[in-house]
Amino acid sequence: MDAAVRELSYAQAIQEAMAIAMDMDERVFLMGEDIGVYGGAFQVTGDLVERYGADRVIDTPISELGGAGVAVGAAVTGMRPIFEFQFSDFATLGMEQIVNQAAKMRFMLGGEVSVPVVMRFPAGSGTGAAAQHSQSLEAWLGHVPGLKVIQPATPHDAKGMLLAAVADPDPVMIFEHKLLYKMKGHVPEGHYTVPIGKAEIRREGRDLTIVATSIMVQKALDAAAALEGEGLDIEVVDLRTIRPIDRQTVIDSVKKTSRLLCVYEAVKTLGIGAEVSALVAESEAFDYLDAPIVRLGGAETPIPYNPDLEKATVPQVPDIITAARDLVKGVR
Repeated sequence: MDAAVRELSYAQAIQEAMAIAMDMDERVFLMGEDIGVYGGAFQVTGDLVERYGADRVIDTPISELGGAGVAVGAAVTGMRPIFEFQFSDFATLGMEQIVNQAAKMRFMLGGEVSVPVVMRFPAGSGTGAAAQHSQSLEAWLGHVPGLKVIQPATPHDAKGMLLAAVADPDPVMIFEHKLLYKMKGHVPEGHYTVPIGKAEIRREGRDLTIVATSIMVQKALDAAAALEGEGLDIEVVDLRTIRPIDRQTVIDSVKKTSRLLCVYEAVKTLGIGAEVSALVAESEAFDYLDAPIVRLGGAETPIPYNPDLEKATVPQVPDIITAARDLVKGVR
């Protein structure tokens, strides 16, 4: 019998996944700034410190490099740490440990060690946190061999992909859009996993493929629903994993629809949409294209503090509607 399914928020789903992982394996522990008594910057860890104690839910000093280093070192010795950065922007302070240590150790030591560390990054704009607390940097880490990079877009996937990440022998970087934390959805009880490296078709269609990530998945679905009234049938592919990308699902979808729109919040230049565009252009799907590939990404600017300007710097539903309509109707 299937496990019972309830409505949980994205944040609740993550908290439940961490609790399940800690119950199942005493090697799992949490680290991060203000994740203990305060419950985390976005209240995701909540009361876990009361349930598991301060030796397994560890408040760290304000030193992302130091905290990341402890997490990597603990993973190498056989522990399974989950390290939370307060904001994804602060990955910049821990890049040496992430890029030069976590990602390289298995290779440099001839496969004799693994680095089963999970790092969580609250990411994205929409909270009025301005330029240093609102970036989407997943493409940075997606460029690094040795790392796995995921972007769950639903509460169901947030729980299942985190549990898959904890079980993975390699370092997994999880980018969680801050505006998704309150999003609710069906989440099964108990332990389950969602595979890393496998995209999901959220909506089937025949006229256009939209490949979206993170919060843009829901915006793409909203745009597709609106365009249905115009007689346009849009397929929405939730990439879910940035590295490794599920090439086959994307290629098969584009071969079916003959058009591709990539939608993501990060700055357009050198973003995930460029990689998706390239993999299609280099595949047999290229011969099926009836229109140029279009990327709809963030503006070439730091995220502004002003809420209207902030909203204008990242794709919104009307922008996706316009780009999709133009592609299908041959305006571009």
